[in-house]
Amino acid sequence: MGVLNPDSMADGLMADAASPTLVPATMEAFKAAFRDHPAGVALVTAMTPIGPVGLTASSVASVSADPAALSFSVTRATGSAGGLLSADSIVVHLLAADQVEVARAFARSGAPRFTPEQGWSSLPTGEPWLIAAPVAMRSRIVHTLPVGASSLVVAEVLDVRLGERAPSLVYRDRRFHALDDESPQL
Repeated sequence: MGVLNPDSMADGLMADAASPTLVPATMEAFKAAFRDHPAGVALVTAMTPIGPVGLTASSVASVSADPAALSFSVTRATGSAGGLLSADSIVVHLLAADQVEVARAFARSGAPRFTPEQGWSSLPTGEPWLIAAPVAMRSRIVHTLPVGASSLVVAEVLDVRLGERAPSLVYRDRRFHALDDESPQL
């Protein structure tokens, strides 16, 4: 496997495996390294005293099955991220490919969120719930670890709502993509 070639870093290209080049772990090199690494897309939502908040996350990962726990990161502790970090509980929605417009809305500051057209409801415990999400996990944040301008969040999963199975929404190279059972297996 090649590593970043400083001459092609601007293009996000990898060096030839026969002549790998090491470069310092700069912010640009790090971004280029992850640009081609696909990640599932999720919405993280919560109810706050001033209303519902939410954001799109491509950093959601399972941490433990027993106890059930997941992690994700947020860029800053203000706005939606600040609301999530201060909430009693959150809901992590794993999105289907047909929910790309909702993902885009929650990724852009000022875009319409929690609209009836997006299909929102509330759980009996009060958190916003995207009814059509294939998976929704109500969780409680148990740890936050500041890392630079971001925070790594670990949350205990309290309950899981499994909906209809659907093609997954993934994020790669700054674009959304569908991943389904028809995708080639290697």
